[in-house]
Amino acid sequence: MTLLLSSPVFTNDAVVFGILMLLLAAIFVTAHSEHPFWQKFYTYVPSLLLCYFLPSILNSAGLVSGEESQLYFVASRYMLPASLVLLTISIDLKGIVNLGPKAVIMFIAGTVGIVIGGPLSILIVSSFAPDIVGGSGPDAVWRGLTTVAGSWIGGGANQTAMYEVFGPSDDLFSAMITVDVIVANIWMAFLLYGAGVSEKLDRWFKADASAITEVRKKIEEYRNSIAEIPKLKDTMTVVAVGFGVTAVGHVVADFIAPMIQEQAPYLSKFSLTSPFFWLIVVATTAGLLLSFTRARELEGVGASRMGSLLLYILVATIGMKMNVLAIFESPGLFLVGFCWMLVHVLILFVVAKTINAPFFFIAVGSQANVGGAASAPIVASAFHPALAPVGVLLAVLGYALGTYAAWFCGILMQMVA
Repeated sequence: MTLLLSSPVFTNDAVVFGILMLLLAAIFVTAHSEHPFWQKFYTYVPSLLLCYFLPSILNSAGLVSGEESQLYFVASRYMLPASLVLLTISIDLKGIVNLGPKAVIMFIAGTVGIVIGGPLSILIVSSFAPDIVGGSGPDAVWRGLTTVAGSWIGGGANQTAMYEVFGPSDDLFSAMITVDVIVANIWMAFLLYGAGVSEKLDRWFKADASAITEVRKKIEEYRNSIAEIPKLKDTMTVVAVGFGVTAVGHVVADFIAPMIQEQAPYLSKFSLTSPFFWLIVVATTAGLLLSFTRARELEGVGASRMGSLLLYILVATIGMKMNVLAIFESPGLFLVGFCWMLVHVLILFVVAKTINAPFFFIAVGSQANVGGAASAPIVASAFHPALAPVGVLLAVLGYALGTYAAWFCGILMQMVA
C-alpha cells in the first residue's frame, strides 16, 4: 500500500498512542465547548465520526502506519473486552429483550444483502468492464471476493476460512483485504454520521424508536440514582473488574480454542476455533452476569464512562488502519466493493421501510455483519453506551452464520463469474 511518504514519520507506538490521545482529547474538549462555532460544527459532524476519521488522515498522509502499529491489536484484545464488561454491567437485559425481533430481522436482511450483493456486483461490473472481474485459477477475482464475503458476514476467522476453502492467490488476497477494510470503514463512517441524525431518519422510516428510548432512559435514571464522586479505590475496582474479566477471557480462550481445533476442527465453520470469538463471548457473558450482582453498583462510580473511554481508543485505532488513498491503486476492485455494499444497503433500507424499523436496527444489523464484534458495539454505543451489548450479541450471531453464508455467496459468485 503506497503512502505519500515512503515510510511513516512516527513508528514508535508510544508516540502514536500519544498523538491519538491528544486527538481524542481535542475532539471531546471542542465538542463540549460553549463557542458558537464548535456548537454549530458538532450539530452536523458527530464527535465519534471525527474520532474515527482523523486517525485515518494521519495514516493516509504517511504520518503513522496502521499496518505496522500494534495499537489496534492491543485495543481489540485488551481494551475491547474490558470495555464490553464495563458497558454491560448496568444493562437492562429485560429491556433489550423487549426491543423485539426487528433487530434480528435487520441483521438477517444485512446477511442476505451481502450474499446477494457479491454475485450481483460481479454481474453489474462485468456488463461494462469484464476485465475487472476476470482472471483464472488462483487469480480469479471471484475467489478473492469470497474472502470479503467471509469478513463481511462474521469477521477475520470467517475470512480465513474462505481463503482456505477457495484458495485465492496471495497477491489477490492482499488486494481484497484492502478493499474489505476501506469499503467497510467508509460505510461505518456513514453509520456513525447517521447515529447523530437518527431521529430524522426514523421519521423517514416511520419507525417507532420508543422501545430503544425507554431502555436508554431507564439506564440513565439508574445511573443518576446511584451516581457518586468516585474515589481512587472505586476507579481501581472498576479497572480491576474490566481487565480481570478480560484476563479470565484470555485464559478460557487460550484453553478452549486450541482444544476444539485439536478435538473437533470441523467446528471452525462456527468460529469456535477462534480465540478472539471466545474472548468476546466470555467478556459479554461475564458483564451480563455481573449485572445481576452488586457489581452493578460500579456504574455509580463511572463503570460505563471508563468503558466508553476504552471504546473510543479502539475507534481511533480502527480509523488508523484506513488509508483512503488505496482506492486509487485498484479502482476496479473498489468499484466491485462499492457496488456490493450498495446492494447490502439497499436491501437493509427496503426491509427497514417495510417493517418500520428504527435506524438503530439498520446500523447495528449491518455492522454486526460487516464489522463484527470489534465495531458493532462502537456503532451501537454511538446511539447510547447502554446499547453496546445489542451490537455484540448480533455480532456473535454473525460468527455462527458467517462461514455457511459466505460459502454460499462464494458458490453464487463462481456461477456468475
